[in-house]
Amino acid sequence: MGDENRTKVDDQRAPKALDGTDRTLIALLQHDGRASFTALAKAVGLSEGAVRQRVQRLLRDDMMQIVAVTAPENVDLTRQAMIGITVNGDPREIATRLSDLAHVHQVVLCAGRFDLLAELICRDDEHLLEVLGEEVRPIPGVTGTELFVYLKLAKQNYAWGKLTA
Repeated sequence: MGDENRTKVDDQRAPKALDGTDRTLIALLQHDGRASFTALAKAVGLSEGAVRQRVQRLLRDDMMQIVAVTAPENVDLTRQAMIGITVNGDPREIATRLSDLAHVHQVVLCAGRFDLLAELICRDDEHLLEVLGEEVRPIPGVTGTELFVYLKLAKQNYAWGKLTA
């Protein structure tokens, strides 16, 4: 790959900077994902068109998503757990396999005792055992798992947009 192509790839992977207006728009949308462009424009002091363009850019560039967040315990998914996973081989390959599983909702490559952390959301303990034993542990390269069952969710917050740069 030539230097010109390498630069283009590096540019695509580099994190993009958010300015104060972007952060404010994200925070407002985290509070109300259905806020109108008119309301957002008034809050940040820009035109509706400028806000629409910014929000579309944030979505297009995968800098944010607008999604509905459920309370799992209220939609028949009462068992949540984190699995610490040790692997033999490239953890990125196993992370990809884990990411394809329907009941795995988050996968993190990490340093320390575990190579990966994966969050599971299941119907109940029996379902959790099924997913762990039939879907997670059989993945080639998984050498060990340690399960951390959530007893109570004390805090869940997606409002990072309110943090200062």
